[in-house]
Amino acid sequence: MTGAAVTGAAAQPLTLGTAGHVDHGKTALVMALTGVDTDRLPEEKQRGLTIELGFAPLVLPGGRRISLVDVPGHERFVRTMVAGASGIDVYLMVIAADDGVMPQTREHAEVLRALGIECGAVAVSKADLADPAPASREAAALLPDAPVVACSARTGEGIGSLRSVLEQLTAQLPGRARERSLPRLHVDRVFTVRGRGTVVTGTLWSGVITAGEELELQPSGARVRVRGVQVHDRPVEDAAAGQRVAVNLTGVKAAAVQRGEALCGPGACAPTRVLDCSLSMRDARHGQRVQVHHGTRAVPGRAAQLADELWQLRLEQPVLAQDGDRLVVRQLAPPDTLGGGVVLDARARRHGARADVLERLVRLARGETVPPHAASALAPAGPGAPVKRRAPVQRRAPAAPEVPAEELDALERRLLEAGAAMLSEAQLGTPPGALAVLRAQGRAVRVSGRLYAHPDVLRDVRRSILELIEREGSVTLAGVRDALGLSRKSAQAFLEHLDAARVTRRQPDDRRVAGALARTPDLDRA
Repeated sequence: MTGAAVTGAAAQPLTLGTAGHVDHGKTALVMALTGVDTDRLPEEKQRGLTIELGFAPLVLPGGRRISLVDVPGHERFVRTMVAGASGIDVYLMVIAADDGVMPQTREHAEVLRALGIECGAVAVSKADLADPAPASREAAALLPDAPVVACSARTGEGIGSLRSVLEQLTAQLPGRARERSLPRLHVDRVFTVRGRGTVVTGTLWSGVITAGEELELQPSGARVRVRGVQVHDRPVEDAAAGQRVAVNLTGVKAAAVQRGEALCGPGACAPTRVLDCSLSMRDARHGQRVQVHHGTRAVPGRAAQLADELWQLRLEQPVLAQDGDRLVVRQLAPPDTLGGGVVLDARARRHGARADVLERLVRLARGETVPPHAASALAPAGPGAPVKRRAPVQRRAPAAPEVPAEELDALERRLLEAGAAMLSEAQLGTPPGALAVLRAQGRAVRVSGRLYAHPDVLRDVRRSILELIEREGSVTLAGVRDALGLSRKSAQAFLEHLDAARVTRRQPDDRRVAGALARTPDLDRA
């Protein structure tokens, strides 16, 4: 390497990750760029299909050495792809010239957006087999900010240009090594080396790992010592954030460690099951059971919508998240990526859409520094620590100064005029926090997903549905649609709302009244 070329900001460690549809030539392209075949498993060789994550060092034209993660492209391995993409700094989307943009191309692009990975390039591969122009146009439409390079791993065409483009992109990125924080590495591989013991690998998200130091494995809390550190098979004294790292550990057997755990500095991360988040998701419903991907861990849970893009994720198993982390949310069946976003409060308590809570989350989403929520004041500081009780927080009036009363009145009129057709927050065009204030005042109700109605409208529709069930004994979605003159979308939204509120009980073919709960007055449950 030319040492002078890799000094200063450009020397900061970075990790690049591939993305793209199965059989579009990602692994062959990685081989052309790095000289490393990242398909190491016999099954991968036999099937010609990437199954597990692959890793290689990439040396750019100026001598800068960055880490590269190659991910599987098959739809069955999206979970593995997300694990590889978590923690990368720059992407390389691979689109075959003879196929163009395909389903997993689009889903991988959604995953990158959810993870906030905005810097990257598109390689239109197999340019020797087909005219790359049509695929290049599709790529530009899907990822308009990414430079597009036509290339061929077989002939070498465009490989030099692709290296140059990647060098230009990575030169713009500051890297994470300068951030002062405790080390955190989400484990993606665990194995044993004879004579050395347990080795874990992953992308170092933050901090520095140094040989000889003591760290923690979470969520178990086991204390371990670092016996040695390698970066792409090269022993080093310490590894910095942004690098692919292999850590040789003492004090733990490989069988006791799994992908999804995290190697951290003492106190750097702790398991949590409730996350307040800002999420951009399509077709997600309040109360929907989802799969949440964070780091190299994927756990099931339920998504509770608090406002348009404010959600609480209530998980069945812990994740090792911190405020500001990114995550991906996927639908369980059929598997599909719904979206994702950023963790606002990694130590949240279960709560609904109260005005004070929403105001705090809106401020966190804006990047403001906000004191811990009052609920956290009731939690002990540690084992055996006394509970510190503080005076109750004085809530502001729901109509905050930045939302004029006339604006709220206008929004309420629009909801009344929309009637059973309902409106989304995008259709309402509300200023930040206005709809949350309206809901807190009882003048708007989230019916289902992103659809909102006036409470008087919901009350009338609810009464009509219950009267219909009383007459008929049960109702179907089509029956409600026809009897009330609603669109299918509106009928489904109202029925899902009543199901979630336990007013109705969904059967395989119809819905019935859920006993005395049909008479509960709570129309806008969290």
